[in-house]
Amino acid sequence: MTAVLSNSRVSDETRRELLFQGDLFVYSPSPASAELVGFARELIADAFGGLDPETAQHEMPVEDFAKLLVDLKPRFIHHPRCKELLPAVVEEHGCDLGDTYFDVPRLRTSTSDDYLVSGISYAFHPHRDCWYSAPFSQVNWWIPVFEVVAENVMAFHPAYFDRPVRNGSGGYDYAEWNRTSRRSAARHVRSDTRVQPRPEEEIELDPQIRVVPEPGGVLMFSGAQLHSTVPNTSGRTRFSIDFRTVHLADVRGWRGAPNVDARCTGTTLRDFVRCNDLAPMPEDLALDYEAEALAGVS
Repeated sequence: MTAVLSNSRVSDETRRELLFQGDLFVYSPSPASAELVGFARELIADAFGGLDPETAQHEMPVEDFAKLLVDLKPRFIHHPRCKELLPAVVEEHGCDLGDTYFDVPRLRTSTSDDYLVSGISYAFHPHRDCWYSAPFSQVNWWIPVFEVVAENVMAFHPAYFDRPVRNGSGGYDYAEWNRTSRRSAARHVRSDTRVQPRPEEEIELDPQIRVVPEPGGVLMFSGAQLHSTVPNTSGRTRFSIDFRTVHLADVRGWRGAPNVDARCTGTTLRDFVRCNDLAPMPEDLALDYEAEALAGVS
């Protein structure tokens, strides 16, 4: 049964073992996570001018809102300040910076009442990150920028952690997605026609778990967790930051959560860089994971 552990003091090694078994970890804001959120708020305020970013959707045409996000989100993702703050967040949570690798942080939005749910502000159906070529050793980090409530966070569906779901991951290849679909997100405003892995059977959404951290708080979960975007009925746009980490020993040792239903090809491992010096993930590991994925679907 999935447990939610709050401000746990277990080691990173023990935490990863529990995450790979389906547990969730939530932490109060740390100095670095608070600074990361503060930096995100500065960029958001600059982008929205005098408008309250959480309620601006009620004052802007949806096309204008989407255009604003097209500029804002890459500014945050690629800002050099993020490459300084993310390792600090990771270190404050007990991770070894020489063995832990992270990918770029994403600034996510979830608008209220179906205002913008595609493209640049995609509302995710129930899914596992592992359907999208993520390694099973991946740990997801999620941080709200402003106050969140149960009506605008994400939901976890723990009954499916070790239960297969019929899904479309067999048609997904990460390299092909990067070539053909990722860059077109901004064009999908009213609907999203990009082919992405999704359940091909009805999902029982209950029981579900919704974790509501305070701004700057950190939620960690396995990339193998089945989770979805909660239909936002709060009346406010939710802003959050997420990024992912892997530990080199887990990658080399093929340790991680069980693969119960993923059949995608390719790997996201090349997106990860080492926390202490931004060195890329060793290419031999990416090649090994690509070969394993191909062998698994042949």
